[in-house]
Amino acid sequence: MERQTLPKRLESLDALRGLDLFFLVAFGPLIRSLIRAADVPWLNSCAWLFKHQFWTGFSPWDLIMPLFLFMSGITIPFAYSRYKTNPDKKPLVRRLVKRVLLLWLFGMIVQGNLRALDPDHIYFYTNTLQTIAVGYLVSALLYLYTSRRTQIIVSFVLLLLYWAAMQFIKVGSYGGGDYTPDGNLCEWIDRTVMGRFRDSAEVKDGVVVFAEGYYYTWILSSLNFVVTVMSGMFAGYIAKSHELAEKKKVQLFLGIGIALVVLGWAWNEILPVIKTIWTSSMVFVSSGYCFLLMGLFYYWIDYKGHHKHLTWLKVYGMNSIVAYMLAETIHFNCIGESLLFGFEQYLGTYYSFLIVFSEAAVVFFILWVMYKQRIFLKV
Repeated sequence: MERQTLPKRLESLDALRGLDLFFLVAFGPLIRSLIRAADVPWLNSCAWLFKHQFWTGFSPWDLIMPLFLFMSGITIPFAYSRYKTNPDKKPLVRRLVKRVLLLWLFGMIVQGNLRALDPDHIYFYTNTLQTIAVGYLVSALLYLYTSRRTQIIVSFVLLLLYWAAMQFIKVGSYGGGDYTPDGNLCEWIDRTVMGRFRDSAEVKDGVVVFAEGYYYTWILSSLNFVVTVMSGMFAGYIAKSHELAEKKKVQLFLGIGIALVVLGWAWNEILPVIKTIWTSSMVFVSSGYCFLLMGLFYYWIDYKGHHKHLTWLKVYGMNSIVAYMLAETIHFNCIGESLLFGFEQYLGTYYSFLIVFSEAAVVFFILWVMYKQRIFLKV
């Protein structure tokens, strides 16, 4: 943890990152709690907006994780451009490896049951932070050691490799163009490689038993985690460019975004858009939406210069890892329940909403104090 003065930053990125984290750690939980408490038809009909699609398709909530990866990629050209021509990149590579290890550890703390201290329930590759670690490492190395043309080619190759593997490799009852939850190749690879260390797996009577209904995959999907971060890196190229006029940058963000969304949904006819296994068509669709959001934020903030009323977003965005870790690992409901328990008799089912609100408020307060003190967690 370090205390520092604020450098000049890409404010649209801080704001967009803040919005992503606000939805993840505050707005989403609050709305879901309100929907449960109210239990009225018109609100219930909106619940899908704040849930992941079970399998095929794409909901607004499915954009939270891809946007997190995309924004990590945007920072790469800003962070490493001065090192690109440096012949000795070993110290930087060591820093990248350290970053990967820390993010991996944080991911295991959040979702790998590392805090339980039970070796029978430790899971290896389970979390958004670990996908960022993988995608960021590969993307940063490609940025440092290869040309932009090579990076674009590698991105398309990875997308096609994933599709070809899913379409043409068949192992027993898995794969060979099967995109069902229980029959896709990603599922077989994760079960085979991770075994007991797959999320929620258990050993019963010497046999690994996988959790029913858990279909998230990570290993083959890593090819496309990399491409999602790379798509953000290409957006970073645009944002950082000194040759491009500001208006042209906005046009590129929006134009690329529309093209990717159209191509992704067209590819959906052959390769379904499935976030759970991170299909190549889903990468196009989600990255397209990310480009569009970046375009809108860049237009409003960096191009038009509307910098007012952004502080609350920066509070989340400039300590995004802290916000995520606080919300995912510490249950602040005990504070609300200790101070507000008397309201339960008057609020009924809405008391749970009050407690969720109090949790969100505590997290925001911690982040606000850190922001005011210029304390930012750098991984």
